[in-house]
Amino acid sequence: MTFSVRYAGRDGSGACLRLAGELDLSTAPELTAAIDRLTEAGERRVLLDLTDLTFCDSTGMAVFVRGDNRAAADGGWLRVVGANGRVERVLRVTGLAEVLRYEPDTVDPASHSAP
Repeated sequence: MTFSVRYAGRDGSGACLRLAGELDLSTAPELTAAIDRLTEAGERRVLLDLTDLTFCDSTGMAVFVRGDNRAAADGGWLRVVGANGRVERVLRVTGLAEVLRYEPDTVDPASHSAP
């Protein structure tokens, strides 16, 4: 399966990227570039919608952490929503669910306290 990153803005409170397919060593640079473009444009809050992401390896997880670190350096955050199946399991097993404040039922992480 192919990988895609699609931009979908969110009511002025940040930027949302919708991921689909498989995020791995060969596709991670595409997500890194998309996050970099947003942060370089001044976005401090980045939401990744993982609803259609079917696979994510450690390289993909590293992109999430790097994106969160980059946003945090400017006082923002990177959050993930919509993970399911194997992707959600990897988030939980690695501890990134807590780091990225993943809550399966939360649609907008800005709706609760997110530093």
